[in-house]
Amino acid sequence: MISVDNIAVEFSGTTLFSDVNFVINENDKIALMGKNGAGKSTMMKIVAGAQTATRGKVNSPKDTVIAYLPQHLLMEDDCTVFDEASKAFQQIFTMRDQMEKLNKELETRTDYESDAYMKIIEQVSELGEQFYALEEINYDAEVEKALKGLGFKQDDFQRMTSEFSGGWRMRIELAKILLQKPDLILLDEPTNHIDIESVIWLEDFLVNKANAVMVISHDRAFIDNITNRTIEVTMGRIYDYKANYSHYIQLRADRRTHQIKAYQEQQRYIADNQTFIDRFKGTFSKTNQVASRVRMLEKLQIIEIDEVDNSALKLKFPPAPRSGDYPIIVEELTKKYDDHIVFKNASFSIARGEKVSFVGRNGEGKSTMIKSILGEIEQEGKCTLGHNVKVGYFAQNQASLLDQDLTIFQTVDDVAKGDVRTQIKNILGQFMFKGDDIDKKVSVLSGGEKTRLAMVKLLLEPVNLLILDEPTNHLDLRSKDILKDALKAFDGTLILVSHDRDFLQGLSQKVFEFKEKRVLEHFETIDAFLERNRIKSIKEIDLKA
Repeated sequence: MISVDNIAVEFSGTTLFSDVNFVINENDKIALMGKNGAGKSTMMKIVAGAQTATRGKVNSPKDTVIAYLPQHLLMEDDCTVFDEASKAFQQIFTMRDQMEKLNKELETRTDYESDAYMKIIEQVSELGEQFYALEEINYDAEVEKALKGLGFKQDDFQRMTSEFSGGWRMRIELAKILLQKPDLILLDEPTNHIDIESVIWLEDFLVNKANAVMVISHDRAFIDNITNRTIEVTMGRIYDYKANYSHYIQLRADRRTHQIKAYQEQQRYIADNQTFIDRFKGTFSKTNQVASRVRMLEKLQIIEIDEVDNSALKLKFPPAPRSGDYPIIVEELTKKYDDHIVFKNASFSIARGEKVSFVGRNGEGKSTMIKSILGEIEQEGKCTLGHNVKVGYFAQNQASLLDQDLTIFQTVDDVAKGDVRTQIKNILGQFMFKGDDIDKKVSVLSGGEKTRLAMVKLLLEPVNLLILDEPTNHLDLRSKDILKDALKAFDGTLILVSHDRDFLQGLSQKVFEFKEKRVLEHFETIDAFLERNRIKSIKEIDLKA
């Protein structure tokens, strides 16, 4: 259906990838994988037509419709939900308006024999042929149907898009995609910043209603649930397997094992023949045999072993200074905005060294509770930080808060104090920023690289209370695993907000569930919480609400 032919991307003397070829077939569900900075988003933009490759091209049939949902939504906030969703038909509406404008012009003109008049006639005829060839659709009814199918209520239609959270705004964009009925949907990190309910809906939509799909995501459960093919971008080339990501990892490991074995056998074969050649070179009776083996070795195609990118994040949190027995005590806490109650009469305490999870759908108060703990907002009731509590906070949008005009080195140098300033290059190296990388501006970094840089800032000062709000957004799978191991080893207190079940499992010892204006405390691990509720994924919590 769509072919990517000999694509290459080069900039500043660096080759991101080259000679990339693959075909996207009807109903392919593709996971586009790779480490942060490998070129996944660039590849997707090229397929979407949003970026041009240095060499090569993307070919598709003339009428192919490709819908692209970028990692960062560019939605304008000056229109209603209904009007924004209706933009799916913008091209058709523009065509209709143009026809009406030309027809009105024809009504007022009297130069019937002029070339200008005849040109307008031709334009109207051409536009009319295209417009009336379209299937007759009640566009307003289609928009209403799509929005309701995505969970919007009739009352939401005339609300401004700016009033909605990231997850609901993504649904508006998905409504536009659904209405276009595209041949290929391209999604770059669609599960970042969206609530659990949105993830469930998206999985169902992509599996049961979409045609071809290519998705970038670091949510292992999400991509395993929706994809049947994996394309990994690594070391400037791609690996393409007809398997979901988890199966692909095993298949590729098996392939490399076989390659190594075959390569070693081939090297032994080459060595044996070279020994024979060296031994009998110049021996008259062996001349033909020596010449034959020399020709054979010259023609031999050396077995290649797939390259593996072994560069990895090195992450270890500094020892936590000792705090009081209860770093956080919440008593009868209520937060409301005008008549809207976020939560009421919340009471709980978190003991020193505990690792807890905040779970629940967006809008139920997780981030509001964090702001209360940090003292950023006023509320009724009491929220107390214990003795000697030093807080390290990673916000959901932490990466986007970095100064885009600073270099990587300047970003860290601006907040480093004392002796640590002499170690900045070493610290950045542990976070995979090496050599000339440290002189790159923040603005050119990928989402994962910005997240790693934000993590560096978090580690510069020892803390004993870590509050992490969706810290895995934009992190590749290997970096997520390394972060998880570092958090397990952290000897302070941890509050973790995440919708990623794989990341949460084995990490938190207590669960706080935000639901129906209450904060419910569950004295169990996230694994036990999931099992008790008889749900396979934390994403299904919303369905039980």
